[in-house]
Amino acid sequence: MPYQSIFKAGNSNVVTIPTELMKELNLKIGEKVVVEKSPVGQGFLVKKAPSKRPYQDEMLQWFKIFVKENGAILDELAVR
Repeated sequence: MPYQSIFKAGNSNVVTIPTELMKELNLKIGEKVVVEKSPVGQGFLVKKAPSKRPYQDEMLQWFKIFVKENGAILDELAVR
């Protein structure tokens, strides 16, 4: 296991993630992660941030059904 260094980038402290680990965990540059103190020992955990997308998908699906069922009424209201 290679050692990583902590370095400064602006006001942040940065630890690099090896490319191999990025690929293995399917992480992408710019992706949001959560950093937490490890419950045991003196370490920390880095995990993918939970996706907000499922709620957006659910809302979009509901909206499409709503428009399909109420399209005529919505069109009439838009003309007024």
